[in-house]
Amino acid sequence: MKNKSMKTIKHIGVFTSGGDSPGMNAALHGVAKTAEMNNLRLSGFKKGYEGLIDGDLVQLDSSQLKKNVHRGGTLLKTARSKRFLTLEGRQRAMQILEMNKVDALIAIGGDGTFKGLLAFSEICDLPFLGIPGTIDNDLAGTDFTLGFDSAVNTAIENIDKIRDTAESHNRIFLIEVMGRDCGYIAIHSGLGTGADAILIPESGHDFIQLLEKAGSYDREEAFVVIVSEGDELGVEPAAKKIKEINPEVDLRIAKLGHVQRGGNASAFDRMLGIRLGTAAVEALLHGRKNVMAGILNNQLSLTPFDQVVKEHQVNDELRSLLKIFGS
Repeated sequence: MKNKSMKTIKHIGVFTSGGDSPGMNAALHGVAKTAEMNNLRLSGFKKGYEGLIDGDLVQLDSSQLKKNVHRGGTLLKTARSKRFLTLEGRQRAMQILEMNKVDALIAIGGDGTFKGLLAFSEICDLPFLGIPGTIDNDLAGTDFTLGFDSAVNTAIENIDKIRDTAESHNRIFLIEVMGRDCGYIAIHSGLGTGADAILIPESGHDFIQLLEKAGSYDREEAFVVIVSEGDELGVEPAAKKIKEINPEVDLRIAKLGHVQRGGNASAFDRMLGIRLGTAAVEALLHGRKNVMAGILNNQLSLTPFDQVVKEHQVNDELRSLLKIFGS
């Protein structure tokens, strides 16, 4: 397959992959509208890499997509593909792209999606562009990923409600939020709700501070602890330790789970999706390939896939805030 230049791109394929996130539909609209303005054909592959292998594609129209900018999830559906992990699966996907005369490919997803594109680029010379779609905010090359802001808002809404009942009963509540191996959702939702403690994978000292607080808790008010799902201890062991040092405490566990992925996209994520969708198409037309479109310091930025999959580290400012508000 020969390398495609900006002059030969006439047909772009797009798909969403991995975990769904609010803002994906806005990104699809950004891609579709920009493709339309440049007289490009646009096809959407359904169910991520699975659709790429099966040739399950539909023609996308910006007038229909704009009606769904607000919706969570993804209209193209998403899935994780074991078949694409094999060379045979990737070769089949390349054949599908050739058969449908696709000149470039845009993928909306997380680190697994971009690792897949890196492997795909070893046998396929088509230009690939990525858009960061994951609530975890765990990708380098962008300050925020699609869905992160919406997930934090959902977490905050639910934590506020849990606090109401915690205060009514003077209870300790351990609330688990998503984020996989990254503590961004826990930090933002915890600080935003005035949590008494926040446990994240990136800190090895936060649990010691929690035990000191929980040991002296006298049940005169609510005590809310936010636990990232990737924390090295985990919500159940943390609850057990607290009960060991303070057996009289009234303690409950709440796991917010996949509710954080659903619901309408926030205003921030809608705008972010449109910006990144537009940027992805324009980058392809300028000859860029194997890069992810992101936002750094509120400016569009393109980062190579091999740098993107490095974890987006919690910065020193946030670590400082944890020390200040966690004491």
